[in-house]
Amino acid sequence: MRLILHIREMQSWSEAERRAGKRVALVPTMGFLHEGHLSLVREGSGRADRVIASLFVNPKQFAPNEDYRNYPRDFERDRALLEREGVDILFHPSAEEMYREGHHTHVEVEKLDRFLCGAFRPGHFRGVTTVVAKLLNIVRPHVAIFGTKDYQQLQIIRRMVEDLNFDIEIVGQPIVREKDGLAMSSRNAYLSAPERQAALCLHRSLKKAESLVRHGEREGGRILSAVKEELEKEPLARIEYVSLCDPRSLEELESIRDQALLALAVWVGRARLIDNTVLTA
Repeated sequence: MRLILHIREMQSWSEAERRAGKRVALVPTMGFLHEGHLSLVREGSGRADRVIASLFVNPKQFAPNEDYRNYPRDFERDRALLEREGVDILFHPSAEEMYREGHHTHVEVEKLDRFLCGAFRPGHFRGVTTVVAKLLNIVRPHVAIFGTKDYQQLQIIRRMVEDLNFDIEIVGQPIVREKDGLAMSSRNAYLSAPERQAALCLHRSLKKAESLVRHGEREGGRILSAVKEELEKEPLARIEYVSLCDPRSLEELESIRDQALLALAVWVGRARLIDNTVLTA
């Protein structure tokens, strides 16, 4: 596996591979990798001849009061995991390389960023779309792979790619969970042992909603009440939001007619955890 630190070198390598007729996949990450990230890498390997994993903790998507400086990092471990998976290139630019002095350009997807996490993290998705647009422009992959745990992020990136005519396929991969149901996340590293147990309330609440819908419940208010009741049983958990919304527009739904996204953000200790499931009537 080759390590590339600089944009020009990354562009040259990718351009040479494209000219040689190779299909290129990109898996963007912020590092501190887990099985969820590695599942994206494997999907990329199945869809392309060459796989690039980017590792960049993007300062633009963190508010001043958020955890940019303390975000978990372990470069050597990440490097070893990616090499084991057969990744061709690890693109690991510095913040100074990605945002050179005088950088004043941002990419923003309107409307979709008003809901869910966007309502609580102003400016977050502008940072996400800016860095993803830069990565797509630098690497010029044929396909880019993202996880569906960050469901809103995936929808926003899809909209950006469609609106700006990027000739790139965006693929969403299912959430990867621990054996007890906890969605894998780099921020799980923040959890103490009691908090790790408490965090299971997210998965339990989603399963409760799935059971209600399976048994015929369609009314949004009753589903949301049941989910909140389950979360509130856990004293270490603090709800940020629980939303039942349209899977494409992310607008709130009063009832389920076909499909609905049930999305949650819950604080457990200093870890802000998100999870979701798509409910089908």
